[in-house]
Amino acid sequence: MAIGYALGVQYSPLPVCGSGRVRTQCRQRRGVVSMSVQKTSKKASLAAEKLLHEFREASATPLPLLHQVSDAMVHEMYAGLSSDGGSDQLKMLPTYVENLPSGKEKGLFYAVDLGGTNFRVLRVQLGGKTGEILSQEFKEVAIPPELMVGTGKDLFDFIAGTLASFVDTEDDSLKSHSGEVRESGFAFSFPVRQTSVKSGIVIHWTKGFKVDDAVGKDIVKQFQDAISRSGHQITISALVNDTVGTLAGGRFNFEEETMIGCIIGTGTNACYVERADTVQKWEHPLPKSGEMVINMEWGNFRSPLLPRTFADEIVDRNSVNPGDQWFEKMISGMYLGEIVRHVLARMAEEAKLFGGYVPVKLLEPLTLGTPQVSKMHADTSPDLQVVAKVLKDVYGVETTTLEERKIVHDVCDIMGERGGRLAAAGLYGILKKIGRTGKAENGSKKKTVIAMDGGLFEHHEPYRTYMESALQELMGSDAAYEVALRLQNDGSGIGAALLAASHSQFT
Repeated sequence: MAIGYALGVQYSPLPVCGSGRVRTQCRQRRGVVSMSVQKTSKKASLAAEKLLHEFREASATPLPLLHQVSDAMVHEMYAGLSSDGGSDQLKMLPTYVENLPSGKEKGLFYAVDLGGTNFRVLRVQLGGKTGEILSQEFKEVAIPPELMVGTGKDLFDFIAGTLASFVDTEDDSLKSHSGEVRESGFAFSFPVRQTSVKSGIVIHWTKGFKVDDAVGKDIVKQFQDAISRSGHQITISALVNDTVGTLAGGRFNFEEETMIGCIIGTGTNACYVERADTVQKWEHPLPKSGEMVINMEWGNFRSPLLPRTFADEIVDRNSVNPGDQWFEKMISGMYLGEIVRHVLARMAEEAKLFGGYVPVKLLEPLTLGTPQVSKMHADTSPDLQVVAKVLKDVYGVETTTLEERKIVHDVCDIMGERGGRLAAAGLYGILKKIGRTGKAENGSKKKTVIAMDGGLFEHHEPYRTYMESALQELMGSDAAYEVALRLQNDGSGIGAALLAASHSQFT
């Protein structure tokens, strides 16, 4: 009966099966019900497959489209470097970082890494040799949701208190220097217009933060004031975007050919090493190094070329910043799960994906996280039992058919493929801007390293595979440069500590 009602099949209760004519009628009636259920189920499956096909087509990222997206990115990069506001998409912010770590940095340094819904405090002991970190410790803390949309004072008092408590845990060998002022880098992964290597004005917030009274003010002063209120002597020696920290860590750990830092986690951004004389809006004397690290703030890149779907439109409309951060909303972890949820909800409502009923929680915002999407996407079991478990645990869907699980898996795959390939197109645009694309001469190849960080890149293996594959497609087999994506674990935090060391006021 439950199956019949769920699928909209109407029939009379069956008689108890006995012998003779009653048994025959029973078999006939069961046959009618079974045929009705099968026809309804098949119709629902076809409807779901149709919606899946439409979604796949709307999300497609063929190679020619990726080249066009890359070219559009390059166009906005030039515009953003020409003048403030030259691009309404890419800020292209000079970071005042003109010398990346050399490897000779030495001493004890701290870092605070505010990159999303969690933040970390780190302690790093540098040995003074290339790539030598004698010790490192960190603590990760979740930010209470109310502080993400509260006041700057409340947010930074919370963070400063955590840092102060962490400093108090120094072991005895480090406490012998307790009279010294501690130095810390500050990795701040939100749009900031830097005014020096240790000061910068908040432009706006992203990734679900909306601390309005901090906008237009020096973020370091706000944090330094909170540290003073904690009663500790800690000086912020370097303000670092998380991508700049990742780039610095890449240089420290890998080699000089690390030219790009990129974060793909809760949010996304990229920075790169630019020739200083191409930054037309730079009004100060050119740095002696001839280089300048540029923070792109590429999450706000938007173009009619981007393959947006109905789910992207809904997610954008319901976000705290509708109309902004298109690129981030299509490739980063904060939004991937929500896009998948909207697609599954439409399939459940319009194509009876889950047997003719819509799980109540499936209609609730933010109930499907990107970690769950990653688990389902990475499911390689023949019967997709991981998919089944996630659907049961998150939405209470007790039973699913293999066909339904395949459709859910396909939706996750489509999103992972689109995100990874679009991220690759963005990176290719940067490589093109700095002259690291094109064909090799005489078969000789040079090397470029892209330092990567972020949970989505690190933990979502299919996404990462799509990204690496698309980048190789874009470069071509006869490319002049061999490009390597290197995971820089704790990149932004370690990089902030390294830049605090290279910009130390006391060494």
